[in-house]
Amino acid sequence: MRRLIRFLSAVSGVLLFLPKDATAAGAKVDFQREVHPILSQNCFLCHGPDEKDRKSGLRLDLRDEALKPAKSGKKAIIPGDSDQSELVARITQTDPDEKMPPAKSGKKLTDHEIDVLRRWIAEGAPYALHWAYVKPIRPPLPSVKHASWVRNGLDYFIVQRLEKEGLEPEPEADKRTLIRRVSLDLTGLPPTPEEVSTFLGDARTDAFEALVDRLLDHESFGEHWARMWLDLARYADSAGYADDPLRTIWAYRDYVIDAFNKNKPFEQFTIEQIAGDLLPDPSEEQLVATAFHRNTMTNNEGGTSDEEFRSAAIVDRVNTTMAVWMGTSLGCAQCHNHKYDPITQEEYFRFYAILNNTEDSDKSDESPTLKLYTRPQEKQRATWQAELATLDKKLAAPTSELLKNFDRWQAEFPRNLDWQALKATNGTYKRELSTETKDDGTIHFGVGAARETYNLEFPLEAKNLSALRLEIAGANTSDKSLITRLSATIVPPKLTIGGRYIR
Repeated sequence: MRRLIRFLSAVSGVLLFLPKDATAAGAKVDFQREVHPILSQNCFLCHGPDEKDRKSGLRLDLRDEALKPAKSGKKAIIPGDSDQSELVARITQTDPDEKMPPAKSGKKLTDHEIDVLRRWIAEGAPYALHWAYVKPIRPPLPSVKHASWVRNGLDYFIVQRLEKEGLEPEPEADKRTLIRRVSLDLTGLPPTPEEVSTFLGDARTDAFEALVDRLLDHESFGEHWARMWLDLARYADSAGYADDPLRTIWAYRDYVIDAFNKNKPFEQFTIEQIAGDLLPDPSEEQLVATAFHRNTMTNNEGGTSDEEFRSAAIVDRVNTTMAVWMGTSLGCAQCHNHKYDPITQEEYFRFYAILNNTEDSDKSDESPTLKLYTRPQEKQRATWQAELATLDKKLAAPTSELLKNFDRWQAEFPRNLDWQALKATNGTYKRELSTETKDDGTIHFGVGAARETYNLEFPLEAKNLSALRLEIAGANTSDKSLITRLSATIVPPKLTIGGRYIR
């Protein structure tokens, strides 16, 4: 991860020295940087991936297709022979009926663009894949005159470009300027006076490298550079639509910050965000990482359809995932075959199907959610759980006094009590299922009352109450029933019994 940051920091300066085109550098035409933009902007609409809009049977976005004869029998591109290539003939045509691109398209090639296409065909008309699909290859380092200025591999290319333009490298900045620049670059914060003093007093030859390492270990490094990724992940602490209610997703933000600060390998960083929940026995951190896909907007405004916005979220995930990891705009293929890249609508929805397997469905509580605790909270929770376990064990163990009183109760409790069945005069039920009180006082719950929370009131006419007995029976002998959280309250002239019934 940190190597990637160093590269991004350095390459931002290198890009300033890239030649405008390969011609200026005396090199061969670069397909991706020079040819592809011309074809994409002027030709692909009629001669690209979209089969419905393709004219004359000519397809120019794929080399094998571009070299085939068109319906006219002529070849648009003959590698190595631009003069005999129909493409060159049509873009240099003076007859408006034959000239390409046609006048009605509103597009017109410049002389420079025509020259680029002509030279490209003369050089063999090589094609190249989109840069995101090509494995990077480390180029050989160029030879330079100012070798003493070079500190790393990127410097060779900077110096080469400077020397080509007849420029001299600037002298090294003073230490105060260096620490300010690198501090702002790596942490987004200016150096403190103490940090400046420490760096100025460090006379070692590797003082700058040591400074960079200290800044990389600073917590602000992750906070500063995580912003780049959080922007790509469309992170926000709110839902986006309608009144934009708040959203609790800070744990994903902290995951990204920690990933940068821990220098997590980019491969692992990728896997955890795309499919961390599919890893064997995923950790809490890996589950949090998949919130990359939960940064979509949600809409719970009155009258909205959950399924509509669930589908909108899947589309967002498809487009964002491809844009972030593959540098490819896939959104066009949602409605039709891509006009400028060889991506079909069918391929779009194949990818859509992969991400269309999540549990979320645009609910108001944004479920499913993951219950999380901060480290201090986890520590406190573990302490409380241990304390509860100790108390539960202590309370569950009968004391000698309790056993003695129980034996006494068994011996002295009268066996021939005059049991009286009470009839409930009032009752409240959580699920409001139908109940029926029989003449003998029994209460029958309605069909399907597998679970019920209730409060029943009984008239208390007897002056003396010796015992309370509660009998529960199922519809047949195989039923097993259980009353939990049973409570009884006597406030003359009534008895209230509350509990939870589980069958």
